[in-house]
Amino acid sequence: MDEKDVKILLVEDEEAVASFVKTELEFEGYQVTWAQDGKEALEFFQQEKPTLILLDWMLPIYDGMVVLRRIRKQSDVPIMMLTAKTTASDISSALDQGLDDYLTKPFEIEELLARIRVILRRLSKKQQENARPTAQFDFGPFTIDLIKHEFYCQQKQIYLTPKEFALMTELIREPEKVKSRDELLDTVWGYDFVGQTNTVDVYIRTIRNKIGEPDKKLIKTVRGLGYCLRKADD
Repeated sequence: MDEKDVKILLVEDEEAVASFVKTELEFEGYQVTWAQDGKEALEFFQQEKPTLILLDWMLPIYDGMVVLRRIRKQSDVPIMMLTAKTTASDISSALDQGLDDYLTKPFEIEELLARIRVILRRLSKKQQENARPTAQFDFGPFTIDLIKHEFYCQQKQIYLTPKEFALMTELIREPEKVKSRDELLDTVWGYDFVGQTNTVDVYIRTIRNKIGEPDKKLIKTVRGLGYCLRKADD
């Protein structure tokens, strides 16, 4: 994906932070629109149709969670939260609402740029897959349709965030092969992912909760190695 074709909506109420980030992003070749509050963010989202949204959590009028929920009702555009909130409950809540990634303030601009490149590579890959003929994977109780972007467990459709969907896709492509955490980080988040090392574990736990399998029978943990899928009757 060419940088000049990428439109980023930056939602940040602190002018100094926004000015710095906007300048750095434009230097990289991205098109940037700046919104200073939640209401303006939703208006610009409709007008600009951004490729990616960088969203502050604490905003005037509508906070970041309100903006996230409203956008997720109509779009799966990648959204990264820039936030000073670091509690597990806050982050977990945002991920459940469809957040793709988050970066804790204060952050280094190099890390932000690296995260953006990862998201854009994943988005480009998704667009290429959607251009192919219908691709569906079935294993045990699981079904994934890459074109419709739908995931089913025991014939019940389960909503997954884009990252959760990508993670389950990687597992179901070779369901009985154990995928290491490093391998999943490389394929789902990108080779230069610079987040927490337990990211895969956090996402696996969230997916298990969504499909209702706290006993870990369907998504198997292989101690010291990684994860694989198993059939319900194994």
